[in-house]
Amino acid sequence: MLIRARWVAPVEPAGVILEDHAVAVTGERIEAVLPAAEARARYPQARGIALPEHVLIPGLVNAHTHAAMALMRGLADDRALARWLNDHIWPAEARHVSAEFVRDGTLLACAEMLRGGITCFSDMYFFPEAALEAALEAGMRAALGMIVVEFPSAYAADPDDYLQKGLAMRDRWREHPLASFCLAPHAPYTVSDATFRRIATILGELDVPLHIHVHETEEEIERSVSEHGMRPLERLGRLGLLGPSLIAVHSVHLTPQEIALLAHHGASIVHCPSSNLKLASGFAPVASLLAAGVNVALGTDGAASNNRLDLMQEMRQAALLAKAVARDAEALPAHAALRCATLGGAAALGLADRIGSIVPGKFADLVAVRLHGPELEPCFDPVSHLVYAAGREHITDVWVAGKQQLKDREPQSFALSGLETRSKLWQNALGRRQVS
Repeated sequence: MLIRARWVAPVEPAGVILEDHAVAVTGERIEAVLPAAEARARYPQARGIALPEHVLIPGLVNAHTHAAMALMRGLADDRALARWLNDHIWPAEARHVSAEFVRDGTLLACAEMLRGGITCFSDMYFFPEAALEAALEAGMRAALGMIVVEFPSAYAADPDDYLQKGLAMRDRWREHPLASFCLAPHAPYTVSDATFRRIATILGELDVPLHIHVHETEEEIERSVSEHGMRPLERLGRLGLLGPSLIAVHSVHLTPQEIALLAHHGASIVHCPSSNLKLASGFAPVASLLAAGVNVALGTDGAASNNRLDLMQEMRQAALLAKAVARDAEALPAHAALRCATLGGAAALGLADRIGSIVPGKFADLVAVRLHGPELEPCFDPVSHLVYAAGREHITDVWVAGKQQLKDREPQSFALSGLETRSKLWQNALGRRQVS
C-alpha cells in the first residue's frame, strides 16, 4: 500500500513537514517514507491511496481514559471532583458496572475515538479484560490498566484479587500485537502502603508502566500530608515507585522540586487539560515540565469528566493553556503539542519503538486529516492548522497496524454498529436510578 499525501507530519525528526510524500506500508508496518515520485517508481505494483488535500500524521495516543465511562457522559456535570466521585460516580458504578457495561461502554468510546484519529488508548477501569476485548473488536490498540483499589467492587474483592485478576489477564493476552498492559493503582488516596509495596515488588519483576492519578487536586495533597505526613509524590518515592516506568496522570499541583524529581527519575506525566478545567482541578505547569525534560503525553480522561474523547481538542487546549500559564506565547508550540499527542503518549506507555511517529519499521498507525474548507483556508503551516484550526470532524481515514479502521469517516468494524440502541438501554438504567 502506498499512501500519498499533500503533507506528511512524521513527528520524528521533530518539526519536519514533508510535502508531496508517500508512506509505503507492507503488511502491518511502515516500509518507507519518501517523495511521491520516487515512491511510484520504487513500488509500481503497490495499491495507491491518494490524499491530495490531507496531512498524514501518526495515530493519536490517548494516554489516559476510562473508556467505559462513555456511558456516563453528562451523568453528573458541574460538580467538584470529591462530590462528583463520592455522591454520583462511585454509587452509579456500584449499581451498574459489570463486564457487559464495560464492553458496551468501551465499544462506544472506541467508535468516538477512531473517528477522532485515536489509534491507541490507555485505559484504567474495572473489568479490563472486557475493555480489551472491545478494543480488539474495534481494531484499536489498547494499553490496559491492571487496576487496584482498596475497596471491593463487582470486579474484585480486595487488592490481592485485583492484582491476581489483572496479572492473569496480562498472561492471557500479552502476545497480542495490539495489547499492552500497565499496573494501575487508582490513586494515592485509594491505595494503602502495603498494596503499594506489593506493586513495587511486581514492578521489579515485570517490564510494565505504573499508571496512577497523582497530584490532581489540592485537597488530595492536603489529605496526604494529614494522613501520611508528606505529599503524594514523596510517599510514592519512599515506597520505591518513582522511576522511568511512572505515568503520573494529571500532575496539576507540582512544586519546582517535584518537577525536578520527575525529570530525574525519567517519569512521564499525562496532561488532561479539559478534565482539569471541567473539574476545576487547576492548571498543570506543562511548560515547566517540558523545560525540565519530563515527557508529557495527553489524555482525555473519561467522558464523564470531559464529555469528549477528543484528542484534537486536547492538543489545542493544552497549547493555549501552556501559553497562558507560562505567560509565554512560545510555550508548547504546535509541533510540540502534536508530539505530546503521539510520540509522547507512546513513550509513556513504553511503545515508542512501535508507534507514535511515521518512521520505517514502526507499525502503520496513521491518520489522514483533510485540511479543506473555509475554516481551514489559507494554510501556511499544516501542523499549526492541526492544533489550532482543525477538529476531529476533518479526520477522514485511520489505519491501525496497516488495516483501515476508518474510511471516509465511517468505522469499518462490524462491532461498532448498533451502539445507539445499547447506549440508550444503559441510559435508561442509569437515569432511573439517578432520579430515584
